[in-house]
Amino acid sequence: MKLALWLIVSILLGLALFGSACNRTSYSADDKSKIHVGIVFDIGGKDDRSFNAAAFAGVKCAETGNWPDGTPCGKPALNIVLRDIEPGNPTSIEPAMRAFAERGYDLIIGVGFAQAPIMERVAKEYPNIHFAIVDGVSELPNVASLVFKEHEGSYLVGMLAAKKSKTGTIGFLGGMDIGLIHRFEGGYEEGARAVNPNIRVIQNYVGVTDSAWNNPGKGKELALAQIGKGADVIFTAAGNSGLGAFDAVEQAGTQNGAATHFVIGVDSNQNMVKPGFVLTSMVKRVDNAVYSIVEDVVKGQFQAGIHVYGLDKDGVGYAMDQNNQNLVTPEMIQQIEEAKKKIIGGEIKVTDKMIQ
Repeated sequence: MKLALWLIVSILLGLALFGSACNRTSYSADDKSKIHVGIVFDIGGKDDRSFNAAAFAGVKCAETGNWPDGTPCGKPALNIVLRDIEPGNPTSIEPAMRAFAERGYDLIIGVGFAQAPIMERVAKEYPNIHFAIVDGVSELPNVASLVFKEHEGSYLVGMLAAKKSKTGTIGFLGGMDIGLIHRFEGGYEEGARAVNPNIRVIQNYVGVTDSAWNNPGKGKELALAQIGKGADVIFTAAGNSGLGAFDAVEQAGTQNGAATHFVIGVDSNQNMVKPGFVLTSMVKRVDNAVYSIVEDVVKGQFQAGIHVYGLDKDGVGYAMDQNNQNLVTPEMIQQIEEAKKKIIGGEIKVTDKMIQ
């Protein structure tokens, strides 16, 4: 009897949260003064300490003026109502998106290129709602496409990897074997070869399906194999799977109190995940892009189409903080900053493997 009552309460709560699947509802009247933003993460979840985490940081900054840990984000709160959904599996993404649309949310954000075709279906049915897709592209008049020049940031960390490497061999660990991740790998290798034309780059990908983003065990296995082949710096662009590479370099150990192998994080600043073992992180400022599109909606300035974030717009870069300041010398930073200026100025043109 208690079980039956619990089930009834759960169903009623679900209906109260999302509204009927058949009849479009709107959020309550007392909330009409605020813009409502819904964000749907990919299966890695908002606590992946990488891509999803960066998107979550951006919307939390817009909601509260703080990062998720409560520290100020340096931007004003935008007086929004924020809700998020972590689908857990790919089949739950579309129902999550539709739930926000049914309730008349002002902006619905999808995280990850895999959500682009799903968003296209939903956005066509709700032409008066604003949508934004991170890492995907849509030509619909109510969808903003937030894309990044990952190859530019990857070029810079590739230079750092080559400068740090003592073996002349470095590694790249990708998640899903797709064009977007080839963009990371291509920039990384190009930057490394700008420092050492003879450097060896070992490449591996976790898989070819969505599960490739959420398999840290496989990530560790591949990273250890790269270490066995001589790689002493590994750049990971693999979402949650990439955390396995952090475990791998830690397992490789230390000598005279210092790490012998290093990992380069991705998307968010991951320097604190394994302090002393993380050379740097190729930060992809998804937080800036997400905050910006929320701000556009709040100000009534939403624009559909492609929004590109590169080095020139602080869309990508590399992370320096107290966790890696002893691993990267001032001379290394100076050379990286010089290359950054040349990329922004067009003197260095980094190859984009995604459009080759």
